[in-house]
Amino acid sequence: MEYRQLGGSGLRVPVLSLGTGTFGGSSEPGSWGDTDEAGATRIVDIALDAGLNFFDTADMYSAGRSEQVLGAAIRGRRDQVIIGTKATQPSGAGPNDLGSSRHHLTEALEGSLRRLGTDHVDVYYLHNMDTLTPVEETLSTLDEFVRSGKVRYLGVSNFSAWWLMKSLSVSERYGWSKYVVQQLFYSLASREAEWELLPLGLEQNVGTVVWSPLAQSRLSGKIRRGRPVETTSRTVAPSETEQSADQEFVYGLIEVLAEVAQELDRTIPQVAINWLVERPTVSSIILGTRTEEQLWENLEAIGWSLSAEQRARLDAASERPLPYPYWHHQQNLAARNPVDRFRRPRMR
Repeated sequence: MEYRQLGGSGLRVPVLSLGTGTFGGSSEPGSWGDTDEAGATRIVDIALDAGLNFFDTADMYSAGRSEQVLGAAIRGRRDQVIIGTKATQPSGAGPNDLGSSRHHLTEALEGSLRRLGTDHVDVYYLHNMDTLTPVEETLSTLDEFVRSGKVRYLGVSNFSAWWLMKSLSVSERYGWSKYVVQQLFYSLASREAEWELLPLGLEQNVGTVVWSPLAQSRLSGKIRRGRPVETTSRTVAPSETEQSADQEFVYGLIEVLAEVAQELDRTIPQVAINWLVERPTVSSIILGTRTEEQLWENLEAIGWSLSAEQRARLDAASERPLPYPYWHHQQNLAARNPVDRFRRPRMR
């Protein structure tokens, strides 16, 4: 397993990490995960044997049961693992049971520590941006968490670039702990993070942890042109990916992925994940799994490389029209100031 720096921090994390949203041990309505403690323990065993010791969860996954099951699965080996969890999403019905206020974050962190059975969280993310709470209130609270030892590193998820940059600036102004990582929705099917968030990461030394590298199963290879989708598949439900990529685009992308996978004797998911491994600022890629077989397959996504020609084909197949002002930047400023350090220069 390859280990990388988590942004500008001194923490080294495996390039592949494990998402535990499927942990929960319940099939009740509203429960995302149904993997119970025994199943979770087996998956954690496999991950640790492979050198994957970074586990991602959140207080809102299955109403906290994901954290409970993960805590049980790592019991007795807390010193062997890195835990990242999140807050800000609704955790109850009350008016203060969401957001990034001092009140909610304090309650959320204590709840997460209790469910995980630990005295600290290695990486604490804000799950979403809250522009109603003053940024100084949020950041001073997070800094206190770090100073208390209950949190070791800070991160964000699903932020806009302007709000993240504002937060970094305020933290520097007051000498508070800074965000060192951003967790992003990023894949061959959804490359919008390249417009501003990844360049910001390069400029400010903020690492990237990728969530949904297979675009919520749309790059699993199960969806192909002319192949009906099973009605039980997670890919049937509307997903964030559909905001970025229409089905016809995905069909074309899958065809190129399949060609490359055949050339390499790999699977489509392995190729899609491997493409992300070499993207700038990427520290770790979260694998979501419901079965041991899925985990074993995805662990084989590293330890080899795409050729330059294969990478170029995937880049071209996943290219999407740029919105304003990015197309204008490329058209008029690329020669002087290459603002796009992620895609091939393109003149319009």
